[in-house]
Amino acid sequence: MFELFSRGVATQRDEWVYDFSKKELERRVKFMISVYQKTLKNPAFEDKMKIKWDADLESYLRRKIEKEFEQSSLVKGQYRPFVSRWFYFDKHFNGRTYQWFDIYNSETDQKIIAIPGLSSPKDFHVLGLQGIIDLNALPAGCQNLPLFRYEEGMKKENITDWGLQQFREHYKDDSISKETIFHYTYGVLHNPAYRKKYELNLKREFPRLPFYQDFNQWAEWGEALMELHINYEEVSEFGLQREDAQVSKKPKAKLRANKEEGSIQLDENTRLTGIPATAWEYKLGNRSALEWILDQYKEKKPRDATIREKFNTYKFADYKEQVIELLDRVTTVSVETMEIVREMEHINE
Repeated sequence: MFELFSRGVATQRDEWVYDFSKKELERRVKFMISVYQKTLKNPAFEDKMKIKWDADLESYLRRKIEKEFEQSSLVKGQYRPFVSRWFYFDKHFNGRTYQWFDIYNSETDQKIIAIPGLSSPKDFHVLGLQGIIDLNALPAGCQNLPLFRYEEGMKKENITDWGLQQFREHYKDDSISKETIFHYTYGVLHNPAYRKKYELNLKREFPRLPFYQDFNQWAEWGEALMELHINYEEVSEFGLQREDAQVSKKPKAKLRANKEEGSIQLDENTRLTGIPATAWEYKLGNRSALEWILDQYKEKKPRDATIREKFNTYKFADYKEQVIELLDRVTTVSVETMEIVREMEHINE
């Protein structure tokens, strides 16, 4: 499939803010820049080791590169499936950005197909994303295939002319565009029959695309799935039932799923019910989309001593209502995704 796309990109592994607020990220980055600048002026600065220094950052220090906080560098990125977090996008403070500065542009309608890295131990899965993406936005790492790329500031389509020609000649249809090929790709990669037939190939090489009979149908499915997965925070809520009981004034977070009952225990006081069985079937790696959300919003003790001391502000209670709404919307995403997948299974029969 790499012949179809001009460019793909691996993602960076960096410190993302565990607290989900933009304000908290700003506080941390300003602290980091303050320590960096003080160390720049005084190499013996006593609090130098309160930030992490890698080879690149040490190099910038030796080269006397000045840094200051840039509000525009605060961007929202995809940290895990259906979980976004704030991120500080900076060429000096982000390690191994690879080709991200040739792919990311906050002012465009960029779309990305994320697939597992080669030799991933997980079953093949795929997710449509936008914005900055963490190395583990998919389980066991991912490679990303963007719709667009940028060369010297100019936006260009990332599907090759060769790829476009192959599709137009095969289907004898000059109206096929690079964007419809992009959506066709996303649709085919969701096809259970395709995943089963090429299971071993998908573990050791980039996907190769077959020419299915009804190009337009697969492109429509792919576009519908892409819109669902990218705009998951805007889809209609499914209508889960909420049960509240005053068990504790300061309820402990649980975030535990009961698939048999179709329920989620959020904390000691609140439970969500009415989750259909099909919602759990939409999986990315070893977890359903709903389980990814539950895992990421749990309260965890930061391993870094400085973060524990100065920045350990996250409490589930502060995000409880937001999480309830997110679970409700992603239930809709999961159910509608599986409805489209069922249609694919029917056409495969």
